[in-house]
Amino acid sequence: MLSRNLITVAWTGASGAQYGLRLVHALLVLQQRVDLLISDAARLVLRQECDLDLQGDGAVVIQALGRYFQGMGQAVDLSGLRHFANQDWLAPMASGTAGSRSMVVCPCSMGTLASIAHGLSDNLLERAADVMIKEHRPLILVPREAPFSAIHLENMLSLARLGVIILPAAPGFYQRPDKLEDLLDFIVARILDQLRIAHTFAPAWPPKG
Repeated sequence: MLSRNLITVAWTGASGAQYGLRLVHALLVLQQRVDLLISDAARLVLRQECDLDLQGDGAVVIQALGRYFQGMGQAVDLSGLRHFANQDWLAPMASGTAGSRSMVVCPCSMGTLASIAHGLSDNLLERAADVMIKEHRPLILVPREAPFSAIHLENMLSLARLGVIILPAAPGFYQRPDKLEDLLDFIVARILDQLRIAHTFAPAWPPKG
């Protein structure tokens, strides 16, 4: 039976690891339950961009994230967070009879996007996305690439025609951001909107001032 407040979040090797970190933190703050998937390439990017070393799986990853959030002054209750290895085919999100109500891949690399578009399902992350598509559940991809090639755009169009939400990591500036977190929160807010989760992470339109 699906849990109404369980969301699968996947991190891939695209630049923009802080978007994914900020999203998971926001979901936990909003008392959502999160199942986290991390690709091998994402671990490399997290180390390079955030000085965050996520070796191992399961509770080891969750403990490392807890230390990271605490070090950033963002300590949060981690009891709603689970991590699954990318080859764990017995994980709930590998089947349409279990798992979450929705999934977000943030950030989404072009390699992962292509694999999802072509239904490869070579690992748990890709299989979980495939399940979302076949079960007609919300799947949000947050691509972070520039420029997009024709191949990238065709893959996005194929997925969009299947109902997948393509939400590029392209923050707006009408809220007049004055720090990095404002730009991260702009995208996180758009994701939360698509998940139909109430929040106050970004100002509503029209902007004040």
